[in-house]
Amino acid sequence: MHCLRFLVRLPFVLIWLVTSLFSVAFVYPLISLPARCRMNEMWSGSLMRICGVQVCVVGSPPMSGAALWVANHVSWIDIFILSHVRCVAFIAKSEIRAWPVIGWLVEKAGTLFINRSQRNSLRHVGEHMKVLFDRGQVVGLFAEGTTSTGLDVLPFHTSLFEPPLRASVDIQPVALRFYYQGQRTERLAFVGDESLVHNLWVLMGLTGVKVEVEFLPVVPGAQCVEWGRARVANEIRQTIRDAVVVSREQAHQPDRMAA
Repeated sequence: MHCLRFLVRLPFVLIWLVTSLFSVAFVYPLISLPARCRMNEMWSGSLMRICGVQVCVVGSPPMSGAALWVANHVSWIDIFILSHVRCVAFIAKSEIRAWPVIGWLVEKAGTLFINRSQRNSLRHVGEHMKVLFDRGQVVGLFAEGTTSTGLDVLPFHTSLFEPPLRASVDIQPVALRFYYQGQRTERLAFVGDESLVHNLWVLMGLTGVKVEVEFLPVVPGAQCVEWGRARVANEIRQTIRDAVVVSREQAHQPDRMAA
C-alpha cells in the first residue's frame, strides 16, 4: 500500500512542480507582491494536501505587518507548512539552493540563503531582512541552523536575531509538532544523511500524517530590544521547547484552522 499511495500521488506532485515553475518564471514578473504572496500560500496548501499532510493551526498568527517567525526545524516541508498560513520569506542554509529544481523554486519564491562559512553572507542576509521588514512582510527563521527529530529543540544560532532587533519588529515563536497515526513521531524528520528523494518516498506513502503549528505569544519589538540578542534567542528557544517537548495529551489542543 505504501508503494501504491506513492505512485498515486507522484503524478500530482509533478504537475504541481511544473505549474509552480511555470508560474515563477512567467507569471511572477507580471504581478504585484500581494498577488505573488497569495500564489505562494495557495501552492503551499496544495502541496501539503497532495502529500496527505493535515496542517492544524493553533494560536493567533498575525496576518499583516512585519514580524519574525522563529520555528523549530524538522523537515523540508516546514517551509510549505508555514507559507500556507501566511506568505513567508525564509532564511535557509545555502545547501538548499543546490537542490535540483526545488532550490531554484524556493529562491524565486523569496527564500534568502545564508552561507555561514562566508563572513559577508550574514551582512547580506541582514540587509535583505531589513528590506522585507520595511515592506511589512514576515521573515521565517529556523534558528537551530539544521533539522532535528522534532521531539526536542537544538541550541539556537543568535546572529540572525540582530536585524529584527535593529528594526524593532515583533518576534513570534512557532512550535511544529509532527504526528503519524495520532502519535508524535520522528519518522518524517529530514535528518542525517537521508536524501530528499527518500524523504519524499516516506512522506508520500503514508496516511495519517498531521502537523500541528502552534503560534505562541508574540514578544514585542520593544521588549526584544530591551533584552538584547542573546536573551531573546534563549527566551524564544525555551518557549518553543516548552511547546515541543510535551506529552501527547498536552499536545492535542483545539484546532483553529485545518487544511
